[in-house]
Amino acid sequence: MSYAYLLKYIVIGDTGVGKSSLIMQFTQEVFRDKHDITVGVEFGAKVIKINGQSVKLQIWDTAGQEDFRSIVRSYYRSTAGALVVYDITRRDTFKHITRWVEEATNNGNSTLTFMLIGNKSDLESQREVSYEEGLQLAKEHNMLFIETSAKTKHNVEQTFCQTAVTILDKVKNGEIEATANGSSGVKLGEVQKQDNIILDSNSAKNNNNGNKKKKNCC
Repeated sequence: MSYAYLLKYIVIGDTGVGKSSLIMQFTQEVFRDKHDITVGVEFGAKVIKINGQSVKLQIWDTAGQEDFRSIVRSYYRSTAGALVVYDITRRDTFKHITRWVEEATNNGNSTLTFMLIGNKSDLESQREVSYEEGLQLAKEHNMLFIETSAKTKHNVEQTFCQTAVTILDKVKNGEIEATANGSSGVKLGEVQKQDNIILDSNSAKNNNNGNKKKKNCC
């Protein structure tokens, strides 16, 4: 399938927070209660529609274990979006977010777009991290923020789409250069028409206003 742009994402966070489940739900609409631990880096992809344009998302699923950190670091530089995931039922995974953000910032592009994701929102009775805490951390690090459930599909598509809207807005404003080789994390597609991009950046900004109700951009 032809597309206007290819956007490269990396999904990071501690082991067991649901990174692979989020990607599988988004790309295949499948959820598994038990999932093998990711070894190194795995890959997923999906074409979505943003304001009438086809946009391909290339998503790198990374291992959360310390043993694979050196491998993961090599994938940061050529990505446009970093999805940083924690488990709302495990405060320790939330405490490690700053470390993940620092690693991505130190190894990635200066224009990297961050989306902070509090996953497993279906387990409300087991919650250890409040929505407000996640929102505040996102504001402190200039990240988009959303809570999701890979199990129920809640906000899963929204997560990937809103990140794409923000990245394409940066392309429109000249903050990111879309190139033929995709070194910036944004690759020109076969049907790319740079002069005719129309983006609704306000929908992405709404993720940081504390409103839990989010409009699907896709």
